[in-house]
Formats: sequence, C-alpha cells, structure tokens
Amino acid sequence: MREDFLQYLWKYKKFDFTNAETTQGEKVLLIDSGTHNFNSGPDFFNARLKIGEQLWAGNVELHTKASDWYFHQHEKDRNYDNVILHVVWEDDIEVQRHNKTSIPALSLKNLVDKNLINGYQQLFASAENWINCEKNFRDIDDFTLRHWQERLYLERLEEKSILILDLLEKSGNNWEAVLFQMLAKNFGLNLNGDAFLSMAHSLDFSVVQKASQNNLQLEALFFGQAGLLSKQFNIPYYKTLQQEYGYLKHKYKLSNSGVIPPKYFRLRPDNFPNIRLSQLASLYFNQKNLFSVLVASKSVAAIYEILNVETSKFWRQHYSFPKKHKDREKKLSAAFKDLVLINTIIPLRFCYSRNRGDDEIDNLLDLIESIPAENNKIVVNFNKLEKSSVENALHSQAMVQLKKNYCEAHKCLDCAIGVKLLQRKT
Repeated sequence: MREDFLQYLWKYKKFDFTNAETTQGEKVLLIDSGTHNFNSGPDFFNARLKIGEQLWAGNVELHTKASDWYFHQHEKDRNYDNVILHVVWEDDIEVQRHNKTSIPALSLKNLVDKNLINGYQQLFASAENWINCEKNFRDIDDFTLRHWQERLYLERLEEKSILILDLLEKSGNNWEAVLFQMLAKNFGLNLNGDAFLSMAHSLDFSVVQKASQNNLQLEALFFGQAGLLSKQFNIPYYKTLQQEYGYLKHKYKLSNSGVIPPKYFRLRPDNFPNIRLSQLASLYFNQKNLFSVLVASKSVAAIYEILNVETSKFWRQHYSFPKKHKDREKKLSAAFKDLVLINTIIPLRFCYSRNRGDDEIDNLLDLIESIPAENNKIVVNFNKLEKSSVENALHSQAMVQLKKNYCEAHKCLDCAIGVKLLQRKT
C-alpha cells in the first residue's frame, strides 16, 4: 500500500465514510476533506470534520502505518500541532502532537471497496510496462484525454517559464535580450543548447544590436564568442572573421572565458554549430526589433516567414571551414521552425502576456494546435497504444509532460487518466 493511494481515497472520498469511526470508536463525519498540500507540512489543510459530537477545523495527515508519524518525527514539528485527524491504513500505534495531546486516528483498511484496491494493485502490477496503464490506455474517452492534454501542456508552459523569468530578471526586464538568449539555446538543440546559451550570456544584447547592421560582424561575434575562431586557416573568409572579432572584442571588452565549447560529435552536418550560428546571425541581420515582430504575429505562417532565413554565402558551400562542397541552400527547415515556435516563441509570449496582464492563452493554444506533432520516442510509443492520442504539437508536448512527470514518477493518482481508470472499479 502506497501513501498516494491513501491521499486519493481521502481526497475523492473513495471509502465508506458513512461507517467511518476513529479507532477509539467515535463516529467521523467528513464535511470537507480540505486542500491537498503538495509541499512540506500536513497532507491536507483546512479540513472540516465532526468527530463524535465535536466539530473540528484543521489539518489532516495520512500515513500507511500510524507509526510513520514517529518515523517522520512529526511529534517534534509544531507544523503538525493543528492536525485534527490521522488517516492511516494500519493503526499500529497511538500518536501524539508536539504538546503530548493524542490525535484521533481513522483506519481506512476495512472501508475501501475490494474492487478499487484490486484496480489500484493492477495498475502497478507490471514493472515491464512502458507506462503503468498501457493495457487500458485505449479505454480512456476522448473528452478526458483531450482535457488532460490541455492541462498538461499548460503545466509544461509553466515549467518553461522558469528559465524565461530567470533570464528576464537577470537582463533587467529586457524582453529582446531574453528572446536572443532563448533563440540561441534553441538553435543549439539538445546537444549544444547550453553551449549556445552560455555564448548568448557572455554578450550584452546591446552589442548584438549594434553588430546587427552587418551580417559579417554578427557571424564574427557569434563565432568568436563560441570559440570557433581560435584555429589558423589560410581562408580569406576565416581571416576576415578573426579580424572582425578582434575589433569587436577590443571595442566592447568581450570575454568568452565562461562559454561552453560547442560539440560536433554525432551531429548531422545541417546541425553543426557553425551552420546554426550563421543562420542565427542572418535572422538578427534581417529582422530588427525581432521580439516585437514575433509578438505581433498572429499565425504560424507569419512566423514561418520571419524565420525564413539561411546561412551566409560561404556556408552554402561548406560545413566546415576547410572543406568545400557543391553549392546548396541551407535554410531553416519547417521542422526546425516548429521547434523554435514550440520551445521559444510560444513560451516567451505566454510569459509576456501574463506579465502584461493580457489573456492570450486562446491565441497560443490555437498556434500550438496548428503545428504538427513532434516525432520522438515518447510520441511514437503513445501512438502504439491502440489510440491516436497525438495529432498536433499541443498533444506531443502534453505527452512528453505526461511521460516524464507522471508515468516515470508513478504519479498515476495525480493523473486524470489514472484516476479515470480507477473510477471504473467503483
């Protein structure tokens, strides 16, 4: 028996509360189960109960065994002095508050439907399943699934907001600077995201704005700060970049001592750091006041047009400085633009609208739903569960959130799908 199951039983009143009595034989009338607390302290705040003839308002703590109260040393913690009921599966010992007063105990062991217990045990029965409910996932109705996916996506936006708000504070509320830093991270993808972000951190954004009048200077700035101009090549373009960077470094007193070196290992050539940095430079050369432009864009097509950039001319014939190949265009692909929308533009607009007190959530949901679903292992595996659960980027982002934050943590009783499956057992 797990404690989260007891919390589920209490929160949703999934026990025979009409016959609930304390282990001392007093009748327990549940008026309000209280507010579930996910932080430190008692499990439920502000519950309202009637125990015997006495009305109580206070907190409720839950444990698998009553003796866990002492195992967790709650008797020494004044935060538990306002606990009015100790809800347990097994009442193996009487417990007391910090002031030595006894706490009434309610054992749920004989108050829960056997079918519900069996359903809960089956949910966690197989350690070999990709997710606990994979055999029953197809049974979830579309309304429950879609509503839960929307909530999961909003959770994911909240998580992505943490980095954005941190960058915003460090930049002195400069949204254009935060956009640059987030775009740099996004252009680095998973392998070089931190490296590119460290490069962006090493620059005051005003330097980027001044250099944006000249595409060559922007490339020199990005390449130099990323540590890609430290070798010696007898190539005119490379030597020009070195000269431009030397000038900028001296003029703006630049340092890249804390910048993480970008990696090339196991990257496809189109994702090489020099290719992505050249495209990022082209974006800032072609688009002034980029943040304002992106915030004002109402459709995916409009944002695609803004992101319709390619490398500088040299990189049309190179993937590395010394090696030349046939001329070919190296534009941002549609899939890459989608990643920029998903991971940078929409989260940034979400934070910006909340900061201004605007309600743009419906527009953002329309945007994310008009983007194709991502193609990753999590999406592929969910789509194998005999139910077409992932149809657009909102769904794919939601299912990544579901797998990482709920399924892998076995938080089935905090998941709308897990709760729905258990409800069928009662």
